[in-house]
Amino acid sequence: MAAHRRPRFNSRPFSGPYGRTAATLALAGAATATGLEGAAQAEPQLTPAQVKAKVDKLYHEAETATEKYNGAKEKAAEASASLEKLSDEAARRTARLNVSRNALGSIATAQYRAGGLDPAVQLALSSDPDEYLRGAALAERSGFQQAQAVNRMRAQLGELGRLRKKADTKADELKSRQAALATNKSTVRKKLADAEKLLARLTAAERARYAGDTGPADPRADRAQSRAGAVPAPNGRAAAAIAYARGALGKPYVWGATGPDGFDCSGLTQAAWRAAGVALPRTTYTQINAGRRVARSQLAPGDLVFFYSGISHVGLYVGGGQMIHAPRPGTGVRLAPIDQMPFAGATRPA
Repeated sequence: MAAHRRPRFNSRPFSGPYGRTAATLALAGAATATGLEGAAQAEPQLTPAQVKAKVDKLYHEAETATEKYNGAKEKAAEASASLEKLSDEAARRTARLNVSRNALGSIATAQYRAGGLDPAVQLALSSDPDEYLRGAALAERSGFQQAQAVNRMRAQLGELGRLRKKADTKADELKSRQAALATNKSTVRKKLADAEKLLARLTAAERARYAGDTGPADPRADRAQSRAGAVPAPNGRAAAAIAYARGALGKPYVWGATGPDGFDCSGLTQAAWRAAGVALPRTTYTQINAGRRVARSQLAPGDLVFFYSGISHVGLYVGGGQMIHAPRPGTGVRLAPIDQMPFAGATRPA
């Protein structure tokens, strides 16, 4: 043990003027190192325009991750419901199997008790041979029923085994979906936190100007503007969807939300068309395939308009080149021109 002990040093190796000199040099070196480290880690000064560009990019990346989160959440919910259904069915089949086992056990017990003697001996000793023969015929039929019961039980065991294997596969799928859900959730939070740090570099006036870049923030102004330039909806369902979206103006953007108090972009369009009696899928990249594709030149109120090459944003077209959408965190549902973002396509749900 002594061979592994740390060597003991004098706790005061220097004293007098030599000690003071060494201490001074050490402190100076530490200060220099700290200064160089701070200089190396100092973040570059960004102009408001550069901050805006970086924040826009982060918000776009966060929205892309949000749509992936929405898709993973939907798939996880489906897998969970399917697993619960399989578990319930397995429980019912197990109960039926137990009934079959009990019935088969009763038959086997009765036969064991009655089968201690050879059938010929039982016939010879029987005081009523006719009664014995009738009983033998009954026993033969009982044996046939027992064979059927065994076959049924084997089939039930096979079905139960397949069902449990299917449930195990679904449980693995659910685990994978939940892992994807957690990953996308973490990505969204990190992107939003990074955006907030960048926005904190701006002055209050610059932040207000940035918030106003995507259109007026006053829901009353948005409602007035949308009604002033209103184009008649092509049908009652489209009109109902637009009415719902107008009612949502000013409500906050909340990633992963489908209303009624907050929305993300695809959550808003899903809720609007749900109010019109039409069920849309949850994400932007599935909503674009729900309904009939329409060209930009053929847009009508109620159509869904999609943006960016990855189909990561969606709004509800209301006519006159305008849409109602949930832009990004820190804003509310608002009216905006559709040429504000790179157009990717449109679809007409009904």
